[in-house]
Amino acid sequence: MAIQVMCSCGATTVVNDEYIGRTGQCRTCKGQITVGQPPVEGTIPAPSVEPASRPMGFPDPLFGRDKFLLRQKHMAINEKYVVWDETGRALLFVERPAHLLRNVLALLGGIASGGAIFAMMGFTVQMLPESIQSSYIAAGILLAFVVIIMVYVRLEQKRHVEFYKDESKNSKVLRVIQDKKVEIISATYTVLDAAGKQIGTFRKNHLHNIIRKRWECHDHAGKLLFVAFEDSIIKSILRRLFGPLFGLLRLNFIFQDPQGKVNVGIFNRSFTILDRYVLDMSQDAGKRIDRRLAMAMGVMLDSGERR
Repeated sequence: MAIQVMCSCGATTVVNDEYIGRTGQCRTCKGQITVGQPPVEGTIPAPSVEPASRPMGFPDPLFGRDKFLLRQKHMAINEKYVVWDETGRALLFVERPAHLLRNVLALLGGIASGGAIFAMMGFTVQMLPESIQSSYIAAGILLAFVVIIMVYVRLEQKRHVEFYKDESKNSKVLRVIQDKKVEIISATYTVLDAAGKQIGTFRKNHLHNIIRKRWECHDHAGKLLFVAFEDSIIKSILRRLFGPLFGLLRLNFIFQDPQGKVNVGIFNRSFTILDRYVLDMSQDAGKRIDRRLAMAMGVMLDSGERR
C-alpha cells in the first residue's frame, strides 16, 4: 500500500508501506524524514520528521519571529544588550565581556617583559664598538616592542558574545566565538547554539571596511547565506572623515542574498538618547535565514564595529 509522507518544509512524497520505520532524505530541503505508520481515520498524524530537520528560522521559539528590538545598556564596562519583541516582552539578555582587568594586566605583563629584554641588552651595549652601538640600541627597541606585543596577545582574553534568556544568565541560548586574537586582514567568528553545536560563521575584511563596512554570514557547512553592508556609501565615507556627529551620520545595515539581488532584512539604528536598534527580517518571507544568525549578526554589527 502506498502512503504519503510530509516533511516539515511542506514537501510531500509517496512511498510504499514497506518503508515504514525507515529514514530517508527529503528531496526538497534535504532534511531527514522517518516514514511512520499511516494515520488512522479520524486522528491527526504525528509529525514524521526528526527534530533536527526543522526548517531554518524555527530552531527555538524565542527566534520564531521576524522583528527584534535591541537596546544597549550604558554605564557598564561590559557591553550589554536587552532584546524585546514588538509587544515589549523581554526575550534575551546579551553580554560581551570587556575583560578589562585581565587585558590591563596582559598589557602590563607585556611592558614588563619588553622592558626586561631592553634592560638586558642595555647592559651589553657598553662593551660593543661605538660604530654599532646605535644599531644595537635600535634593534633592542624593536625587539622589546615585539616582545610587548607577543606577551600581550598571549595573555589577553578573547571577547566572546553570550546570549541568555534573561539577566540571571542561568540559561544560555546562543554564543558567538571570536576565532582569532590578532585580526590583521580579516576577522572571523563562530556561532554556536545552546548545545555548543556550530550553526554558522561570520567574516569581515578590514581592508574592504575602510570604505564601506561589509560582513558575510555562512552556514555551518560554509555556504554563504547573506551579506550585511552599510546602506549608504556616501554616509560611510563621511563617517570615516567626520565620525558619527552625535548620531546624525548613523548608519543602517542591509542584509542581502549572496547574488546581491534580494534584500532579506535590515538592521536600523533609531535616533534616540539611548541606542536602540531594530532587526527586521520580514523581507525573508520564506524564513530561509536562521533568526539566530540574524540576531547574532545584529549584535556584532554594533559591538564589532563600535557604532
